[in-house]
This record gives sequence, structure tokens and C-alpha cells, in this order.
Amino acid sequence: MKLTWYGHSCFLLETAEGSAVFDPYAPGSVPGLSLPEITADLVLCSHGHRDHGYADGVKPSGRQPGFRVTEIPCFHDDRGGSLRGTNTIRVIEAEGLRVAHLGDLGHMLDDRQLAALGTPDLLLIPVGGHYTIGAETAAELAKAVGARITVPMHYRGAGFGYDVIGPVEDFAGRMNAVRFADTNELDPAETPYGVTVLRCPTAVL
Repeated sequence: MKLTWYGHSCFLLETAEGSAVFDPYAPGSVPGLSLPEITADLVLCSHGHRDHGYADGVKPSGRQPGFRVTEIPCFHDDRGGSLRGTNTIRVIEAEGLRVAHLGDLGHMLDDRQLAALGTPDLLLIPVGGHYTIGAETAAELAKAVGARITVPMHYRGAGFGYDVIGPVEDFAGRMNAVRFADTNELDPAETPYGVTVLRCPTAVL
């Protein structure tokens, strides 16, 4: 299994049972980022906003993936969706591992949602705030979930991301066992327990 981050909330997950892209962003929708050409078996968009729902940006492979996908309904804000609408968490089960992408989650999960999420091996969580949960809530949620590996996303970095969202350091400073990787790729089998901050390779100035 291999996870590749393309900045913002976009990831390519490649497994022995198929591949999937989470939340591809449209051209010009995220400052400093440009999505390269990606081919995958499946595209999963947490909601329809341009910076998460650009399914046309992914070339279909024509293959049918063999993994299981579970959906958990939630909201893009902490007011029941009245500000920004709904959001869908996706959990992929492949190679005996569970990978959860929280999309643009805007609130702390309730007991029912936490039970549905369970304890994934790999948790992809927004941390930048403003449009999503911020560093404090993200840290609280990450600790409650207890995934073996947590990867932050949807934050402002050097040369990329929205000015109104926070940097990853705000989240990392609230967590233990934080590792800053020098690559945008991750192999769960070779990644130690804790938080892994991937390097964004697609920034264009």
C-alpha cells in the first residue's frame, strides 16, 4: 500500500486491491497548488466544492477496485451544515488495513460517528481551521480516534494554501510522536506510530 499527497486534501491511495483518489482540486482553486495528471480506479469527493470535488481531474483506469468503502455522513461546519453544507467521511479497507479520509470535517464527531469510524490504521485529518476543524479540535479528535498513523491535511504551508487557514505546526505542537517527512509518499508498513507530516511537492509560485 502507498499513499501519495498532492497538497490540500488530495491523496492517491494505491493498494493491491485497487486505487482511489480523495478530494482532487480544480485548477486555480487552491493558491500555490497545481494537480498533476493522476490515473485511478475510483475518485472519492467529500463534497462538491471546487477544491475537493474536481473528479474530472482524475483519469479513470477503467478497472473496478476490489476494496470496501464505508461512508460516514457529517457536516462541513459546526452548525449542522447551515453554513457550508454536508461532508462525507470515507473509510477504505484494503490489504487488511483501514484508511480514513475526513474530508472537510467541520465539527467534533459524536459518539455514533466515532463508533462508525472505529480505529483506522491511517487517519487523514484537516487541521487548518476556518473552513474545517482547527488545530485544537483536530488534536482532540485525533487522540480520541487513536489511529496508528495520523496525517494532517488542509493547512497553509510555505507557498501554498489559503491565507485564512492555519499552519500545520499549530496541530503538530499539540500532538506527540510527530515526524516531518522529506517526501509526499507514505508506506503504512514502514511508517512509525504517530503523526507524519508529509512534504507538499506540488507548490507552484
